[in-house]
Amino acid sequence: MSFSDHLLNWYDDNARVLPWRSAPTPYRVWVSEIMLQQTRVETVLPYYERFLMRFPDLETLAQAEEGDILKAWEGLGYYSRARNLHKTARKLVTELGSQIPPTAAELERLPGIGRYTAAAIASIAFGEPVAATDGNIKRLYARILNLDAPYDSPLFEKTINVYAQSVLSQERPGDFTQALMDLGAEICTPLQPRCEACPVGEYCLGFKLEKQNQLPVRVKKAPIPHYEVCVAVLEHNGKILLRQRDAQGLLAGLWEFPGGKLEPNESLEDCLKRELLNKTGLAISVGAKSGVYKHAYTHFKITVHAWYAKPARSPQNLRENLRWVSPEELPAYPMGKVARRISEKIQTKEV
Repeated sequence: MSFSDHLLNWYDDNARVLPWRSAPTPYRVWVSEIMLQQTRVETVLPYYERFLMRFPDLETLAQAEEGDILKAWEGLGYYSRARNLHKTARKLVTELGSQIPPTAAELERLPGIGRYTAAAIASIAFGEPVAATDGNIKRLYARILNLDAPYDSPLFEKTINVYAQSVLSQERPGDFTQALMDLGAEICTPLQPRCEACPVGEYCLGFKLEKQNQLPVRVKKAPIPHYEVCVAVLEHNGKILLRQRDAQGLLAGLWEFPGGKLEPNESLEDCLKRELLNKTGLAISVGAKSGVYKHAYTHFKITVHAWYAKPARSPQNLRENLRWVSPEELPAYPMGKVARRISEKIQTKEV
């Protein structure tokens, strides 16, 4: 039997039960692959189910307001994925007759769809024989080939892509792609891979040479920076001030409690006052500290210090991106994880 035969036989007996596999329509596959970008299957599952209930088809998604989509996506992170999903839905409905393109080349021209995602959708939803190589699959192939080129280097990418296309099942490309996903997630794991249970172990040079735990070769990364951030739960007449983030950049379009990064040689309270004046135009009097929150993004970490505060004088003429909101209204505003934790604490009246 060939590599693909061994892999597909294993998949037929061991495939994970996932909601997008039970009815692999192009729309459902597309949504799942966007959600799975840089996110584990276990994290995606509850979001996927809720998102499909709220936006069951392409037309519903295209007609929705961006705020509603961001709210449904809240907590899943990497919010540019949700905005690109919305942009693509509108483009497909208005320009392509509500049809998702069937080839990887066409899919890759749409917002938020890169090479891997395009290949995954095309192979799974349309049966195009095009190889998809995400991080799990690259790790698996690096071990099979005993590839010592640094991970994501040009030589690494070229070698992996050529090999991936050469072993791809032409008859069942979608199942083959999903089998590799399952194998990388459950057997060929980053640490302590279960090589004795691998259906393609006989093809793995890394296993034969006992080098599987050393592959793929990764270049040591620089330390992840850490930032101190100060924000205010600014109260006035029973309402809390929220600020909407810019339309571009990190957490674009989401709502937050106003504040910003601590500058060198600056106290936390001075930072809070400076940032509030800068972001809202309001001078404030600082009250009790309401909490400290830690969070990690892909490329940096933050510690958020939150205080209760009040405007020094009655606020006038708020900027367009600011809004006074009652505590009961807070759940309706899409937020990042830290802002939501602060919001939930306000609602439970713990602070």
